[in-house]
Amino acid sequence: MNRRHFLQATLATSTLLTTASVWAEPKAKIQICVFSKQLQWADSYQHMAEIAAEIGFDGIDLTVRPGGHVLPERVTDDLPKAHEAIRKAGLALPMIVTHLTKADSEAENILKTAASLGVRYYRTGNYYYKPQTDILSQLKQFNISLKELSLLSQKYKIAGCYQNHASIPPTFYVGAAIWDLKELLTGINPDWMGVQYDINHATAEGGDNWPINLQLIAPYVRTFDIKDFYWDRKEGKRFKHHCALGEGTVDFKTYLPLAKKYQFTGPVSMHFEQSLGGAENGNRTLTIDKKEVIAAMKKDLHTLRTWLSDNGF
Repeated sequence: MNRRHFLQATLATSTLLTTASVWAEPKAKIQICVFSKQLQWADSYQHMAEIAAEIGFDGIDLTVRPGGHVLPERVTDDLPKAHEAIRKAGLALPMIVTHLTKADSEAENILKTAASLGVRYYRTGNYYYKPQTDILSQLKQFNISLKELSLLSQKYKIAGCYQNHASIPPTFYVGAAIWDLKELLTGINPDWMGVQYDINHATAEGGDNWPINLQLIAPYVRTFDIKDFYWDRKEGKRFKHHCALGEGTVDFKTYLPLAKKYQFTGPVSMHFEQSLGGAENGNRTLTIDKKEVIAAMKKDLHTLRTWLSDNGF
């Protein structure tokens, strides 16, 4: 029995995969990309790419969505321009971030264009629960939409990745709890629709139970996000305070050995959501010197590279 057949049999019987992930590429170097939302202040694709190269990233996780670096309606013109600028800076474009949740003409145009440029992965948009409506019924409907999107992914040979995102009431994200993310992917070919695993959101939503949830979803993980946070309170309400890597509550000492065990090979998207003069929110104008933003990104990137090296990546 080959590995593909083994995985299919494993998933069919709901047996947890605790060795190598189907997504393993043993000899592949993990590409560390910057989430381009945090470089919206750059004044051109070339400037964005040059900054990312200066910081030391391997590539860019490019926003191709409303308000992003590439607008969906301009994807055929602008994505090749962005790709060329990124390539000239010596960087890769292995992944993009989209708002796609259904297979329509817009999705086809984006996926066709991205695939033609060698983009291997795209992050989908999110689905949201209506709290007063039956959850399982909603999941079935979302599953149908995602399955259709996965077939479009297969057509253009570019893999979709659904990100787990912690809920922020009154907004309730599908996939926040992880178990429902597995349900969302039921019956979908994992070669063309998997997960972009976010340990930050998994920790916020699952607390100390996140390793169990990770084991459940590990066979589907294609890409993963890195960022840190700690809980804070203001006016009696709890909120996530984003911070530099290693200064928060995310247990990277436990997580990275598990990521190695499950053979997560990336690419990795680094997010910088700590206070950075508006860069964290995708602002086009900074309230601090750009040198401070670049220095903070370099610091976190160095931290991540050190951790990855220490864990044998």
